[in-house]
Amino acid sequence: MRNVCKHPVISKRKQIRRRKRRLATIIGPASPQKSPKDRLVDLLDQVEIHVERLRRDALKLEEEKDTLLTTLDTLRNSEMMVELNERERDDVLHHTEHIANRCLTVDILVKTTRDHTQEDALHQVNRFIDGLVVNLQSDPFGTKSRCLAFMNACSSHSHGAADKNFETAILGCTLDDQKRVKKRLQGLLDYIDQAAHFG
Repeated sequence: MRNVCKHPVISKRKQIRRRKRRLATIIGPASPQKSPKDRLVDLLDQVEIHVERLRRDALKLEEEKDTLLTTLDTLRNSEMMVELNERERDDVLHHTEHIANRCLTVDILVKTTRDHTQEDALHQVNRFIDGLVVNLQSDPFGTKSRCLAFMNACSSHSHGAADKNFETAILGCTLDDQKRVKKRLQGLLDYIDQAAHFG
């Protein structure tokens, strides 16, 4: 029996029909009382809503990826690593590196428009947070205290002391970056609490 290949034109038509159905689902029925321009503006408004929803969903995935990578970095510098012998430590680090590389195969990019000043501010914030991760093993209590001070700097309703240098840096970031940084710090705090509980 000969193999029957689908004609590429037919496959293309199916794709076009699917796209039309998907577009119809997004935009809904058009109002005949409106002018062509008004109908087009309505359609664009509906598409914009879906674009913003797509950005929010992608940002959540991006935040989840960052949280996972931060957790792996924190594990590399945890007190538990000190308790392992050299062979065990190599095994754990190899496993950690494998997971990190798998995580890095997921490429999510949601562009945030930043000017030069905002770019510099974000770099400063990232350096502050990287310092927390590096110092976690040698000074877990001090690291938690400083992380809380960073969190307080991110909120206008905080009751504790805020790190003024971090506050200056975070206020120079975009609103989207500020939200992401706050979630990243919360994830680090949660990990510190969990590590203290199991330690």
